Amino acid sequence: MRKPSLKKSIKARTTGKVKKSVKKTVIPGYGKKGMGWIKDPKKAAYNKVYNKTSFSLLDVIKKIFK
Repeated sequence: MRKPSLKKSIKARTTGKVKKSVKKTVIPGYGKKGMGWIKDPKKAAYNKVYNKTSFSLLDVIKKIFK
């Protein structure tokens, strides 16, 4: 189970938009589906497994009240 971090979630919501828009204009393939497999396949495979197997407290709460 992932530990929730308020600091990291706020930072991800605020700084991501600007960085993403700048990178999207500079790098032609940035943000396209499947680009992670081309750039770094080992990390993409790890992330795929991690995202399928880990869960957060919010996921558990959503399952209970669904």
